[in-house]
Amino acid sequence: MRIDIEDLHVSYTGRTVVAGAHLIAAPGEITGLVGPNGSGKSTLLRTVYRHLRPAAGRVLLDGTDLRELSPARSARHIAALPQERGGDFELTVREVVAMGRTPYKRAFAGEDATDRDIVAQALADVGMAGHSGRRFTELSGGERQRVLLARAFAQQADVLVLDEPTNHLDIRHQVELLALLRGRRRTTLVSLHDLNAAASVCDRLHVLHDGRVVASGPPRAVLTPALLAEVFGVRAAVVEHPLTGDPLIAFDHREPAERGSAKDTPAVLEA
Repeated sequence: MRIDIEDLHVSYTGRTVVAGAHLIAAPGEITGLVGPNGSGKSTLLRTVYRHLRPAAGRVLLDGTDLRELSPARSARHIAALPQERGGDFELTVREVVAMGRTPYKRAFAGEDATDRDIVAQALADVGMAGHSGRRFTELSGGERQRVLLARAFAQQADVLVLDEPTNHLDIRHQVELLALLRGRRRTTLVSLHDLNAAASVCDRLHVLHDGRVVASGPPRAVLTPALLAEVFGVRAAVVEHPLTGDPLIAFDHREPAERGSAKDTPAVLEA
């Protein structure tokens, strides 16, 4: 399924956080949101999974405005891994993952064999099959992250919306997670801080700055030294990764770039 975001505006307490955003997440592609802290990435994603209501604009799922769908129907199509994790669950790992089956269950309905198989596979996919009986509150930050990702997988939605899914994960589990996302080929909208990971795993990128999408397109076209200087305020060279051939960003950690106005950065547009 395809996500289209059209002229999206989102405000908090009278302050505009996302201003006129246009972007797409194409079927089967991984679409990345990148940008500095406070650029509006999480706010935009919260609007897609309906935690927030836009002040203006629309989020379309295969051409249908999400506001026309019931919460249960929307949840069968869109699964989310928010950055805000909520309170500590006084549940076992397996019980947390089983929550992903809720959109498919009638009130007070119990699990069936299909549910059990889906939950078991989701736990195996994130490497947590051996922890199903542990309390969620006993887990490390990285383990909790993987359990919540398994919950999203168990939802078996057409679209995954993931806000910093590699947060708290060590490098091995980051690599495994990103490889897992590529292998699933679901429509995926993901925010990432790691620009090299974004360049490697994403089919297209949308760069946010001050609530606006300032560049969109394939990673190789978007992640230029000029954009990195203007939007992120860093000096960097973009070279070819010696192992994969993907764009590889080499940052100058000694000195920041001279930063101008991001409004002057030309957008790279892709249909």
